[in-house]
Amino acid sequence: MRVLAFRSSNLIKHNLENFPLIHLHLNFNLNSTRPMSQSTAIPKKQQRVRDHGYDNYMEVEKKTRKVLKFQNLILSEPNQSLPISRLETLARRIGFTRHEAGAFILKFPHVFEIFEHPVQRILFCRLTRKAILQIEQERHALASLVPLAVTRLRKLLMMSNDLRLRLEHVRIARAALGLPDDFEFSVVLRYPQFFRLIDANETRNKYIELVERDPRLTICAIEEVRERVYREKGGDAEDVRFSFVIDFPPGFKIGKYFRIAMWKWQRVPYWSPYENVSGYDLRSIEAQKRMDKRAVATIHELLSLTVEKKITLERIAHFRMAMNLPKKLKDFLLQHQGIFYVSTRGNQGKLHTVFLREAYRKGELIEPNDLYLARRKLAELVLLSPRKAKVDRELVGYRRSRLDDEMGQVTRAYVEDACEDFKVEDGGVLDKDAVDDLTSDIGSDVDSGDEDDDDVEDSSVSLQRTS
Repeated sequence: MRVLAFRSSNLIKHNLENFPLIHLHLNFNLNSTRPMSQSTAIPKKQQRVRDHGYDNYMEVEKKTRKVLKFQNLILSEPNQSLPISRLETLARRIGFTRHEAGAFILKFPHVFEIFEHPVQRILFCRLTRKAILQIEQERHALASLVPLAVTRLRKLLMMSNDLRLRLEHVRIARAALGLPDDFEFSVVLRYPQFFRLIDANETRNKYIELVERDPRLTICAIEEVRERVYREKGGDAEDVRFSFVIDFPPGFKIGKYFRIAMWKWQRVPYWSPYENVSGYDLRSIEAQKRMDKRAVATIHELLSLTVEKKITLERIAHFRMAMNLPKKLKDFLLQHQGIFYVSTRGNQGKLHTVFLREAYRKGELIEPNDLYLARRKLAELVLLSPRKAKVDRELVGYRRSRLDDEMGQVTRAYVEDACEDFKVEDGGVLDKDAVDDLTSDIGSDVDSGDEDDDDVEDSSVSLQRTS
């Protein structure tokens, strides 16, 4: 074999030497720098362009996610309070090291409160009144949105191939879909006219199955947006019929050919996410284009069904087989950065959060709901300055001590004896102006805590024991 290859190479070299024009022609074709024709197809791989508005949103959510873990630990106790030593022990189960739990809760004094147990004389941790009110607000919002959650779950099942999804996959995504923790009983079993639970004998898994399709629920969110845009701005019906709202992140480079490719892609027809495509022939190129655009519409509709118009990429992957989504979801979403944004912030790059770009403006949801607003309350408590919490705590403690010491044990005899001091030697009493001056001085001592927070010097928050 080596001898045959050597003789063949010598023969080719001899032929090229005898025909120099062919040799030159081959070299010209291989080393030519003439620009090739650009393709008008959307590139399969694109570099992700960061949008700091969404990344900052996830940085705040990273803190709130840790705060929620500590809240669950505290609320799981009968008295809803934990000793600091026990809290540090339990915090190891959620990824915190020794002494890290105490330092963490001190960063958020508007959420966690440190106090000394009146009997045991050790430091305990509990939730503040603001945090408890936020939890109650979220519970009321979640309970009031149960009818909408039923509709979301019905639409989610209608997007699947067999009108059923695994119960565990829905359970993992319950917070994003606005479902309560006990949705298996409070939603699925409570509405047997819509859902039923079935057991798969081959996999031993529970499935949620839709009883019957409802044609009234087959209208996608993007279709409503198209109708609104068409009514407001008008335009060519053919351009609006299959188009999506495109909003590229700042710094995204849009070339000439990419713009043409996007214009062509916007006009490509596709099947609805609620349409069953099992009977179609999907082998042609045109069918593949329609299926790719249908995958975009499916993810768009899935994000529209969530409470905050965002969900992690890993939770979307659970529905990949049931909804005919592509295998490489991240690369697929990066092809459409004008519709979705994939953020890697929030969990050291281990989780990817997918946002629906058209639903947000300047880092806030355009059409907020009660559950979203209740969850944002917790983010506001997390972002509040610890200095303000320390000042508020000092003012409350000062007022309580003053009222207890000066006014808590006042009796009628004490008041009468004190009034004797106000009488002058000739049997009269102080004039009205003198009494007003005295009462104004007393009032200033009691209400001195109403001064502006800016006048108070900043001090570090520390664990202190009160004697």
